[in-house]
Amino acid sequence: MIGIAPPEYDPAKPTTATTLPVGTPATVRQYVRELLRRHRRAFVLLVCVNAVAVVASMAGPYLLGDLVERLADGARELRLPYLVGLFAAALAVQAVFVRLVRLRGAMLGEEMLADLREDFLVRAVALPPSVLERAGTGDLLSRITTDVDRLSNAMREAVPQLAIGVVWAGLLIGGLTLTAPPLALAVVIAAPLLITGCRWYFRRAGAAYRSEAAGYAAVAAALAETVDAGRTIEAHRLGAGRIALSDRRIKEWTAWERYTLFLRSVLFPVVNLTHIVVLASVLLIGGFFVLEGWMNVGQLTTGALLAQMLVDPVGIVLRWYDELQVAQVSLARLVGVRDIEPDAGDAEVRPNGREVRADEVRFGYREGVDVLHRVSLDVAPGTRLALVGPSGAGKSTLGRLLAGIYAPRTGSVTLGAAELARMPAERVREHVALVNQEHHVFVGSLRDNLLLARTGAEDAELWAALGAVDADGWARALDEGLDTEVGSGGLALSPAQAQQIALARLVLADPHTLVLDEATSLLDPRAARHLERSLARVLDGRTVVAIAHRLHTAHDADVIAVVEDGRVTELGSHHELVAADGAYAALWRSWHG
Repeated sequence: MIGIAPPEYDPAKPTTATTLPVGTPATVRQYVRELLRRHRRAFVLLVCVNAVAVVASMAGPYLLGDLVERLADGARELRLPYLVGLFAAALAVQAVFVRLVRLRGAMLGEEMLADLREDFLVRAVALPPSVLERAGTGDLLSRITTDVDRLSNAMREAVPQLAIGVVWAGLLIGGLTLTAPPLALAVVIAAPLLITGCRWYFRRAGAAYRSEAAGYAAVAAALAETVDAGRTIEAHRLGAGRIALSDRRIKEWTAWERYTLFLRSVLFPVVNLTHIVVLASVLLIGGFFVLEGWMNVGQLTTGALLAQMLVDPVGIVLRWYDELQVAQVSLARLVGVRDIEPDAGDAEVRPNGREVRADEVRFGYREGVDVLHRVSLDVAPGTRLALVGPSGAGKSTLGRLLAGIYAPRTGSVTLGAAELARMPAERVREHVALVNQEHHVFVGSLRDNLLLARTGAEDAELWAALGAVDADGWARALDEGLDTEVGSGGLALSPAQAQQIALARLVLADPHTLVLDEATSLLDPRAARHLERSLARVLDGRTVVAIAHRLHTAHDADVIAVVEDGRVTELGSHHELVAADGAYAALWRSWHG
């Protein structure tokens, strides 16, 4: 078999997803079996309906073979009206059941696709938040767009059509064997050619399609990062480098595209040659048997027509199996999240109180590189703690540990003496909430965006939450009030308004412990100060951990923790730390000039 080398391996080019895992073959097979079990009734009905359609389509060759045989025997009465009536009835049955096959196949495909999308979403949101936070933008984007698009075609068409093709080919080969067993040798003669070609192709196709998918993810990542950091790239004159990187990623991706196209350009001629070999073998073997008197001409006619009809189902099987090679890669990428252990926690672990405590905590994002070093901290209920320090000192990381987003490498973070790492994520969110500068306005009404925090809230409660964050002024000015459509395609909200919605959700969620990381960063200093004062009334009596980038936030806190190089170096009130004339005092003096 001729061949061409795949694109050269480049260590800098990812060939698999690097953040979220790709499902193993065992995981994919397990999921496919589970999906088929869910829809076994629909699948069996599809096979039965297809069997009736195929049997009806075989009536024509049998009727024609019978007619040819009687003509060869010198029959004068051909009963043409009777034969035409039977043929028309068979066509009618075939037409009805072919329509049912298409209908049932489309319905089965849509149902399985809906299940796949729902399974992926449910599994993804059940993952530990730290996993999703570290997931690459390009990888996530390509999975929920390109991979789902590829699977859409496979689920709607490939799986039903593959089942149809297998049943169709099996019945035709069975009919050929019953009609004239010697003619079944034609299939045996052509089988080695088809098997060899398919084996050559499918041994290479899987890895090639995986590399092609990973190459596209790398392209998406490079483009997404370039767009997100556009101003930084422009400011530092990095445009040429980013363009070169994008060009390289696109070149690597298209090289794998060309290679997979080459594989198909070899497979399809082999398939066409197989059809020719089958038909030629039927005619040669059948002709010899007819001349020897071992078979009649009617059997040869029927056998030749059935052999010719094999072209369509074999083509369907190979075409859609090839489509499934692409889909299998996308499916493996989607079900790869099943290989991540969910953050289930221990359902029996419940907090006994509201005290937040970090004890000898070490944490790092990479193996062997700690960001926090033996940090210990006690936050009494109702305390307002401010974390201050230089950029990169570990303030946000410590805040995420206290919010239960990350689990410490060593040591423990507890809420009411219960380890946050052992509690289910949903239970943690009932008690502790994290609000940072990252926020999202979902497509829908303003009311729907607020109800995400508490689905049963009344309109009066929604307005009260908006008022608590000084958002009721602009919200009441909207023509449709809470029913105003916001988000993509609706009212475009400013970053500050979107942040106010995020804070209003926080008010509605009503957790007793809050971790605020630059929660007012998108507001100008005066508006931020005003909002923080409004929030102070709402947050009265709650435990608040604020990562303070503006030192006036620290000034109002009960306790200030100075974080430097992953350690808490100072702890006390504003006046105590200023009097101590340490790191905080220096920060305060620099803040005030």
